[in-house]
Amino acid sequence: MDISVVVPLYDEVESLPELTSWISSVMDNNRFTYEIILVDDGSSDGSWEMIRKLQKNNPFIKGIKFRRNYGKSAALNTGFEAAQGDVVITMDADLQDSPDEIPELYRRITEEKYDLVSGWKAKRHDPLSKTIPTKIYNAATRRMSGIHNLHDFNCGLKAYRKAVVKNIEVYGEMHRYIPVIAKWAGFVKIGEQIVEHRPRKYGKTKFGISRFINGLLDLMSIFFVGKFGKRPMHFFGTIGTLSFLAGTVCAIWIIWDKLYAIAHGLKVHRDVTAQPLFYIALVAIILGSQMFLTGFVAELVSRSASERNKYQVEEII
Repeated sequence: MDISVVVPLYDEVESLPELTSWISSVMDNNRFTYEIILVDDGSSDGSWEMIRKLQKNNPFIKGIKFRRNYGKSAALNTGFEAAQGDVVITMDADLQDSPDEIPELYRRITEEKYDLVSGWKAKRHDPLSKTIPTKIYNAATRRMSGIHNLHDFNCGLKAYRKAVVKNIEVYGEMHRYIPVIAKWAGFVKIGEQIVEHRPRKYGKTKFGISRFINGLLDLMSIFFVGKFGKRPMHFFGTIGTLSFLAGTVCAIWIIWDKLYAIAHGLKVHRDVTAQPLFYIALVAIILGSQMFLTGFVAELVSRSASERNKYQVEEII
């Protein structure tokens, strides 16, 4: 199979007929063998009934229905597991991504040998309240990840070599940083393609202000996991060792200062335990020991829970 198109969706019943028809038209015109995997993330507006109807008329459509809403990352991860195509294309269901971009994305993966090609909506139809935070996050992600050639990490329209989606794990709300996850997994040939951003035709956006807070937390998480996930002792152990050494040096200084004063008959103004520096040193030693032990335990415990990406799938067609 040439292409798997993975479409996560939540309450997008109005756009599904037009979207699937458009995708099929592009595939047929280019003589691609394909499948369209529609992952219903717990919709309540009749989206699943529409998917069942469309699937009866188009055998290339496949559907996966979650029993409840898990989020876009869960839908993408489940779609990736089901995908069989040599190239996997992801796009949103709201018709803001154009299926006409698919042939060029496919070509760049197959001919230019990219591992991942991410869309860049250079001209966006979004308010400033959305575009400005997005630019800030993208700049921060470029700096932290070292992927300097991407302008829009969170664009829903992306193309992947099959090996990429079969070797990465998308959970929580990490769909914003899939290129970073791919890079940490060793897929470093990542490209970008300017794509059309179409105005929303049906419904309304499903993302609120919480996405910006979650985006910051996810960025911190992906940076830590990517850099220290396989060696947490390097993070916790370094901080713990520095804290322990600083506390020990302060404690030794306080004790030596008092012993020196006693040995030379100097007046001792305060007891060791009456000095604020003593308690600072004590706290630093305790925290340092705890951080070191945390790093040691983290080395022994797998960071990946076995049930982290298990979702309640109600039906598959």
